[in-house]
This record gives sequence, structure tokens and C-alpha cells, in this order.
Amino acid sequence: MRYFIEFSYNGKNYFGYQIQPKDISVQEELEKALSTILREKIKTTGAGRTDTGVHAKKMFAHFETEQELSDQFSHKLNSFLPADISIKRIFKVKDDFHARFDATFRTYEYYISLEKNPFTQDSAWQHWRKPLNINKMNEACKILFEYEDFTSFAKLHTDNKTNLCKMYKAEWEQNGTELKFTVSANRFLRNMVRAIVGTMVEVGSGKIQPEDVRKVIENKNRNSAGTSAPAHALFLVDVGYDFK
Repeated sequence: MRYFIEFSYNGKNYFGYQIQPKDISVQEELEKALSTILREKIKTTGAGRTDTGVHAKKMFAHFETEQELSDQFSHKLNSFLPADISIKRIFKVKDDFHARFDATFRTYEYYISLEKNPFTQDSAWQHWRKPLNINKMNEACKILFEYEDFTSFAKLHTDNKTNLCKMYKAEWEQNGTELKFTVSANRFLRNMVRAIVGTMVEVGSGKIQPEDVRKVIENKNRNSAGTSAPAHALFLVDVGYDFK
């Protein structure tokens, strides 16, 4: 039987979601806890992978077992996991339903603090030394919808078969002294959101103009885009599925 897990995690102590040869990952902790409780080797498949230090408010993964899981299983699993990983629910799906390939969209949020804030050091990019023009940043965001090839925002030397992504939303909002960037697409490339944020900050600070983003994208060269924004301010907040 195939089960889906909905969970969240604080990525501060992990080298991303996906299992690493030598470094601790969220997937490793999840599989270790599942294998211990079920007394069998459990492998999970996640909806995607997040970079080192990136957080997830809503993440999904699937795994298979011949055991029938009770309604209390998620509570039991939580007791075997560290405090920075939380299981929301576990539910049965069709045997061919896939956490990664059946996801219809992913949504991320990125936070920037416009003042030095001791209470958001671990959850927002402290960008208070230079003002940012949010209107110009949103003007640049509109250009993203004109393209599907985001090679310029992709991490180099990855195993991506394609760098094509369909953008659904890209918008900056300001709430007091905090900026929030919400971006949604059918898929994201490794490091893509942080590279976009870094480029948008260059626009907001006046280093480049909004229309320069077209040239950045059309160059299809990672060196054309801005420096990657810090990982600790990035959150995966939603993954969409057509559950039947």
C-alpha cells in the first residue's frame, strides 16, 4: 500500500531534504523513524528537494508498506522525530500516485527584513543597509511570465533534463518592515528561487533595471543573474495535487 505524508520542517540543521552521503538530511531522519516503527526498511520519495538550510511549511512524500496504518500512526511517528520535523497527516493513496511527478505546482515564500531584527535572524534576510524599491521589483517579476527557460537561474552542473518551468505567480508584498516574495510554478530548478530573489534585489537596489531581467533570462547563463539569496529565509509553503 502506498501512503502519503504531509509534513513540515525547519531546515536550519539539515543539508537539504534529500539524503546525502555524509551529511544529515530531513529524508534520512524521516526514513530512520519510519523504519524503526514499522520494523522494515522504508524508502520515501519526496515532492522535491530543498537546498541546505531551506525550510518547508508544507511538504509531501510517499512510501510503501504492507502494513495497515492506524489513525494514530502520525502521532507515533512524531514522537520518533526530532523537534524540527513535524508530521501533519498520513493517508493512503492509489498505488501509482507519485509525490514528485503528480505534483501540479509548488509555491515558495521568501522573506526580507528591512530593519535589523533580532527575532527574524533565522527566518529572514536582514537587508537593512540599503533601501529596496518594491515597485521596480514587481515590475521585474512580470517579465518572468514571458519565459519558460530559466537556465540563468539554475544551479550549474545538475542532472536536469530540462530547464523549462511554467510560472504561475511571482509577487512582492510589503508588510511594515518585512518584504515577502511569493513564487509559484509547476516545477523549480535547483537554486532557482534564491537566484531569482538575488536578481530582484539587484533591481530593487538600483544595480540593474527591471527591463535588464529580460537580458539575464535570454543569456541562459547563471553568471548573468544575481548572487543567490541566503537559504534561511526561503520556505516551501505548498505543493498541489489532484487527489482522487
